[in-house]
Amino acid sequence: MHVQIMAIGNVTPDSFYASSRLQDTDQLMAWAQQSLADGADLLDIGGCSTRPGSTPASEEEEWARVEPALAMLRETQPQVPLSLDTFRPEIARRALERFGQLIINDISGGCEAMYEVVRTYGAPYIWTLRGNPDLPKKMPHICDMEGLILDPGFGFIGSTEADYACMREMEQLKAYGKPILVGVSRKSMVWRPLGLTPDTCLTPTQALQLYAIEHGATILRTHDVKETKQTIELCNCLLSPLDSKM
Repeated sequence: MHVQIMAIGNVTPDSFYASSRLQDTDQLMAWAQQSLADGADLLDIGGCSTRPGSTPASEEEEWARVEPALAMLRETQPQVPLSLDTFRPEIARRALERFGQLIINDISGGCEAMYEVVRTYGAPYIWTLRGNPDLPKKMPHICDMEGLILDPGFGFIGSTEADYACMREMEQLKAYGKPILVGVSRKSMVWRPLGLTPDTCLTPTQALQLYAIEHGATILRTHDVKETKQTIELCNCLLSPLDSKM
């Protein structure tokens, strides 16, 4: 089984996990190089924190953060697929116009303006379902979109209990025949039940990522590429005969 790894990079000063904040060019380049060396398949750049309780950056501030970051990555890593984490259709449009093919990672749940942008540019689109596995049935015109990726929406559903209920049901998404992206890395659904913090929940994050793989995840969005790669490799050992690897 080939599960892709999407590395999280935030060109923001206020993302919930401090180690993902890339504050200058040197940090951005070091993050990209290390992520790829550790096994990342995709690099995801965000310029507006969506952590609970945060005040979103303005549209112009978001663009001022992501535009130079995407430009540098395009120049230095031209063969690596890039994802833009944005809920704003205009930011998505400007980025696609400026840089060509990008994945648009929209945690908002979508809107007609965003759907129109990704259709116009033929961009792969990560559609965050926010805990509603039946949404693609209700919106087949979106589910039929070329390049669509489904994200259950962990962390954006409303409560830890709702996140776990959604995880128990995520296998339903396999019926749509689309790639399934799971992002649980260091989120509150991991650390809050254990009395931990985002900085101390690496091991339980891997436990939930293993569960996600076993129940349909084909892309893992993570802060910890090396450890996630190891989790995928062990999962492959579980799902494939060991003697086939000898």
